[in-house]
Amino acid sequence: MNPRKALITGGTGFIGSALCRRLVTDGWDVHLVVRNESALSQLDGILDRVTLGVHDGSTEGIQAILRKAKPTTVFHLASLFLVEHKPADIEALIKSNIVFGTQLVEAMAANGVYELVNTGTSWQHFESHEYDPVSLYAATKQAFESILTFYVKVTPLRVITLKLFDTYGPNDPRNKLFSLLRRAAKTQVPLAMSPGEQLVDLVYLDDVIEAYLEAARRLSDPEVQQEAYAVSSGCLIRLKELVQIYGRVTGIPVPVEWGSRPYRFREVMIPWHKGLPLPGWLPRTNIEEGIRRMEGICR
Repeated sequence: MNPRKALITGGTGFIGSALCRRLVTDGWDVHLVVRNESALSQLDGILDRVTLGVHDGSTEGIQAILRKAKPTTVFHLASLFLVEHKPADIEALIKSNIVFGTQLVEAMAANGVYELVNTGTSWQHFESHEYDPVSLYAATKQAFESILTFYVKVTPLRVITLKLFDTYGPNDPRNKLFSLLRRAAKTQVPLAMSPGEQLVDLVYLDDVIEAYLEAARRLSDPEVQQEAYAVSSGCLIRLKELVQIYGRVTGIPVPVEWGSRPYRFREVMIPWHKGLPLPGWLPRTNIEEGIRRMEGICR
């Protein structure tokens, strides 16, 4: 039997590269959309087992990549993430998060490819409202979902959007919380942080990848049209407590100056908690086990 074919955008990133590795391991024929300037270090060890399609930024260019790849399922993870934007960021945000995605689904429709796993964010739901974007980044994610609705109405396209929360795992190149905690623990230079009363929802990388695979399986049901699900750990942890857990699991206390930085504008104090869970998927990695695996700590 011919293997299933996947086309992945954002496959050079932290989550996308992990998804690539898993699909290759599972026997999929994996194609990646990349740019000339894309860094490929996250794909070390599997580059000879995937096919790269270099996108020149044009609609015609992505159509050519789709035409050559002929995927059964597209996983769309590419995006530009900015916590807060500056005026100079607007064009890049729109191009990355709206224009490119629209080019992609137009090319899918033109080439008879109708299964899409899209990536959204819990930040589309500030204070758990039906729609209230935390940032312009979150607003672009919502805008693209609205565009997807048009394609679902006028083509056979079927879409599942996975709305992600904070993610973590080994070999994460992003300058996010755990990399900051790791550095502070190593140097013992106090880390300037907010008062730390906000709750966080952290989902381990392997669990996130399982959600993408389950969404792809669900798309095999022709009854699925356009659905959206929350990929949540189901366990909220106060930031102050999380720092304590990290120190306890690693055995190295983390020096933190709580309250030396203000909360961000529209700080998420309580993550979105009204999203639908993805049928057939449950997170399996608790925070202690996740930190151990991330840091390579054997029990």
